[in-house]
Amino acid sequence: MRAGINALTATFVVGVLAGLVLTPDGRAWLRHPTIMLGDKAAASAPPAPAAPVVPVAAAPVLPAVTPLDARLARGPLRIGVFGDSMADGLYAGLYRDLQHTPDVTVSKFSQVSTGLSRYDYVDIQAKTRGQLDEQPIDVAVMLFGTNDAQGIEMDGQIHPFGSDGWKAAYAKRVDDLVALLRSRDVAVYWVGLPRMKRDTFDAKMTLINGVVEARMTALGVPYIETTALTSNGEGGYEAYLPADSGRRTLMRANDGIHMSMAGYLRMSAPVAARLKRDAGLDRLAAESAAPAPQPAR
Repeated sequence: MRAGINALTATFVVGVLAGLVLTPDGRAWLRHPTIMLGDKAAASAPPAPAAPVVPVAAAPVLPAVTPLDARLARGPLRIGVFGDSMADGLYAGLYRDLQHTPDVTVSKFSQVSTGLSRYDYVDIQAKTRGQLDEQPIDVAVMLFGTNDAQGIEMDGQIHPFGSDGWKAAYAKRVDDLVALLRSRDVAVYWVGLPRMKRDTFDAKMTLINGVVEARMTALGVPYIETTALTSNGEGGYEAYLPADSGRRTLMRANDGIHMSMAGYLRMSAPVAARLKRDAGLDRLAAESAAPAPQPAR
């Protein structure tokens, strides 16, 4: 038993050191490695016995939510960012995008090394419920997936990643999470995963994006795609991409997964723009910038 614990501790320490080495900047929220503990449904585990295919249920009927402009008219607009280590960076970008916007707050609810596959490690449904109990919000910006290329256990069966059973189980967890948020009158915006450096990992994230985007379409929830935004002109991975100024800028961390600060700002920009539009903030800004009418002489 002690040998097993020591081996697990050694694995964790190696992961932490690797995360420190691979991080190109000094931000604390990028210094945590993305690792999952436990071996019940590890991505590298041998395939589990064939499980019956679980059909994807029809999209649940979700309660309507208060429009963002109506929320803003009665008080500050409270935005929360949920997800894993990638969402930590998205939060940093969105906070910078909106920090000077009147009556808007952005809070971080994300946690590194979490996801929707391994509820035996962190049950995101239960965690989110507790977070909403402690700190009510108006808007949830979601970004999960970098840890989710692992099997999912559901009803005593482990569904290998990418199988039909896995897709059905993952879709259900997405549906349940959105339903929880909407039941609290929280508007949901789901952000897709960016392009990844390693082809095999990129293919897995593309699969997850496909499942999530299909669920957002079925649920009538805005889905903000970032793969094209983080790809080069040929649609492939590239660490340096042109910024708004046209100058090529480092957008990615050395691990080929996470982003630099410039990269997170690249991802958060369309999210901030969509939120401003839906809340009427862009219209209010234009009205405030317009010259005041001159009195008639």
